Amino acid sequence: MSDDLAYLQRLHSEPPALLLELEQRGHADGVPILDRASARLLSTLVHCMQANRILELGTAYGFSTLWMAQAMPPAGKIWTVDPDIERTKLAVSFLERAGVSERVEIINQPALEVLPAFQQRNLDIVFIDAVKEEYEGYLHYAVPLLKLSGLVVVDNLLWHGRAGAAERPDDDASTKAIRRFNHVFLNHPQLDATILPVGDGVGVAARID
Repeated sequence: MSDDLAYLQRLHSEPPALLLELEQRGHADGVPILDRASARLLSTLVHCMQANRILELGTAYGFSTLWMAQAMPPAGKIWTVDPDIERTKLAVSFLERAGVSERVEIINQPALEVLPAFQQRNLDIVFIDAVKEEYEGYLHYAVPLLKLSGLVVVDNLLWHGRAGAAERPDDDASTKAIRRFNHVFLNHPQLDATILPVGDGVGVAARID
């Protein structure tokens, strides 16, 4: 860890107890959990937009879901998509304990089956953190669902340092997919997009057309 990152880690207070418990549970179980710095950024974006219509692709244990649900207005709604029923059962338990379960609807289907028929429009935020090989497909369907000025937020765009490393013949499918996605994301004609070196690389894009 660099001196700057260590400083920022010391400077920030610990997350609330329930989020900390969920973060530790995810690490203990080997379930992917959003980096804490990325989670704070996501929470800040939800707060500053007063986002009340959010689509999340990739629920897992609901760590990012809980950060967003606690940041959104009381009447807000999150639709979160993940086919893994067992993992999302744990997410439900934490959302209930936090008193925000009424803000969240979990859809236990693969995202690429849900998106073509998804009825909600004028979304404030679409947060993508699911199957890396499907990121381009998610983006294709997500952009038309956003309101103008709505955000696409995408995790893992540095892919643990592999995206920016020299290409190798034995690069895995996820690494190749993230590299392709980053090019598409940054050059999408309907988005003003950037990739921030926060956590494992967070893409943030506003719909401009």
